[in-house]
Amino acid sequence: MGRQIHVRGALVAALLLAAAAGCSDPQGPGPAGGGDAKPQPSVSRAAPPAGAPAGGDVLPGLVTTAEARTRLAALKVAPVGTMAGYSRAKFTHWAEQGNKCDTRETVLRRDGAEVKQDGECRAVSGTWKSLYDGVVVTDAAKMDIDHIVPLAEGWRSGASGWDAARRKAFANDLTHPQLLAVTASSNRSKGDQSPDLWQPPDRASWCQYGRAWTTVKSVYELTVTEPEKKMLTTMLDTCTS
Repeated sequence: MGRQIHVRGALVAALLLAAAAGCSDPQGPGPAGGGDAKPQPSVSRAAPPAGAPAGGDVLPGLVTTAEARTRLAALKVAPVGTMAGYSRAKFTHWAEQGNKCDTRETVLRRDGAEVKQDGECRAVSGTWKSLYDGVVVTDAAKMDIDHIVPLAEGWRSGASGWDAARRKAFANDLTHPQLLAVTASSNRSKGDQSPDLWQPPDRASWCQYGRAWTTVKSVYELTVTEPEKKMLTTMLDTCTS
């Protein structure tokens, strides 16, 4: 009996020592490595919008070269229209796109790489390569959002007869190849000129530019002039497929 009591006492003592050792972890249940986790800065990343560009293209909704040729042939040819009554204010932009983002910020997010946006959806960092001149930019303030078919050009070729809702859709179109982030200098060099009067300085962009311009004019049933149509044909001839 005395031996049994001795064994039981030794077993109880061993269990008590093991329990004490298990409670003595100096790191406790906190984060690995000990100490409190440091709060991270709050920077939101907006999800890429629907209708992102297809592989190889930088613009969404581009038709193939063959389809662009078909559409170009079908466009109505007409003289340059009047600018009477034109105002940029008649093409409401930039429209709200949800989550505090407007059209400009949405395009900057779509067209850039590693773009980070703050709580107000403003691009605070990222990298953009301008299609027109091949320039790489890391400051969003140096980027413009170009209307491939300028608002004034749209007015001259048919938009003067549209209602306000259609003009707003044209000025904020994220589905078709109408909006593109480019350097401010190249955008302002272009102004409201048609392809026969202005071409992107980087000839490598002509294929996409010609396809984009033709696509937009076709979608919105806008007219083209003879010189414009001729230059668009030249641009499409630079496409390799």
